[in-house]
Parts: sequence; C-alpha cells; structure tokens
Amino acid sequence: MKKTQLLKGVLEGCVLLIIQEKEVYGYELVQQLKLSGFTDIVGGTVYPLLQKLEKNELTTSVKKPSKDGPDRKYYQITSKGKEYCQEFIQNWQELESSVHNLIDKGGKEI
Repeated sequence: MKKTQLLKGVLEGCVLLIIQEKEVYGYELVQQLKLSGFTDIVGGTVYPLLQKLEKNELTTSVKKPSKDGPDRKYYQITSKGKEYCQEFIQNWQELESSVHNLIDKGGKEI
C-alpha cells in the first residue's frame, strides 16, 4: 500500500486542523503541512482540496492584497468545518487505537 492512499483519507481533516488555528493562504498551507511531516505534499494536491472544502461550506475565503505580488486567497474555517474537525479527531483516535491494537499483537489473529 502506498503512503498516498492512506493520506487521501486524512488530508481533509489535517488541512482543516491547520485552518482552524489561523486563516491561511494556499502556499502557506502547503508549507505548514510540510513542516508537520507531510513532506510529499504539493500544491496540486492541496488547491483542489481547498476548493472542495469551500464548496462543502467547511471553509470560506477572502482575497487580500499581498506585498509580494498578486492578491492571496485566505481560507477561514466555518462552524460546519469546526464540527467536521471534532468528528475527524474522534474518528482518528478510534482508528489509531484499533490499528495500534493490531500492531501490538504482531498482526496475528487472536
């Protein structure tokens, strides 16, 4: 199994957790993901995801001027997005616990 397959299932939640901390623009978000250990992430993966999150009303965005070039689109989390984050955290903790249980047993059947 490739790491990218596992990542697809959790990337939305991880992106929302970053946006929940502070509003962020796309490139900055990619850099935050990389600093958090997602070193293989590229903008081509993140930008369509940001569009999807906004379409699903989990985020909103606003364009702001940038001193370094063109305007930047900053993303903020919505109340619906905050609810999603809480569900994501709960689901992740349950999944992580289950996987650790199997790993601790050496992957052997009981």
